[in-house]
Amino acid sequence: MERSVPNDRRAVVTGTSSGIGEAVARSMLAEGWRVVGLDVAAASIDHPAFDAVRLDLSDGDAAERAASRASGVQALVHAAGVACYAPLGKLNAPDGEKMWRLHVDAVTRLCNTVIPAMAAAGAGRVVLIGSRAGQGKAGRSQYAATKAALVAMARSWAAEVVAAGVTVNVVSPAATQTAMLKDPGRRSVAPEVPPLGRYMLPEEVAALVGFLLSPAAAAITGQDIQICGGASLPR
Repeated sequence: MERSVPNDRRAVVTGTSSGIGEAVARSMLAEGWRVVGLDVAAASIDHPAFDAVRLDLSDGDAAERAASRASGVQALVHAAGVACYAPLGKLNAPDGEKMWRLHVDAVTRLCNTVIPAMAAAGAGRVVLIGSRAGQGKAGRSQYAATKAALVAMARSWAAEVVAAGVTVNVVSPAATQTAMLKDPGRRSVAPEVPPLGRYMLPEEVAALVGFLLSPAAAAITGQDIQICGGASLPR
């Protein structure tokens, strides 16, 4: 049950209109966080501690405005995403640029403001939603490259602020039961069902994110943690 009176913890979560971002925001609200949700789509959450801001994070100016709004928060979760897949010979530069702007450039602008403020305050949590595809996947090179970049940035930022009480991690799910599974951009590459026998659930990803935001996870930083239903076992 969601608490009616949240405490003073403040967070920014991107991509809160659906999928993993929505699940994360709802979970954080239930734990008493005040959440600012950034999304290009209309809000799907109605809660007194939720402030929906509608903007396109793939637009650099909009992302900069969002960064200013996010200053002073104790947590940032970047879950906004889009998937465009194509094999070699059919790679589409505009698609690649769109994913890079949303997955990488937007969170760079956010973290460039948010993380130094967290470090100055002596505490903070950042979780970036990556993907199993970030390790490389046939037909998904442009998407995979943007998700792999998140891991490199998270590890680099984590190394800069670990002594200041700030953690930066990546959570990389296997195929998750969201609207993105039905996105036309995935038609060329069908999602794979993990050995568990089903897709991941957004709530399962949100639960892991919630742990990384908690005091119990203070010693976990710079990690790429997979929630994959056994998909990473055969290597």
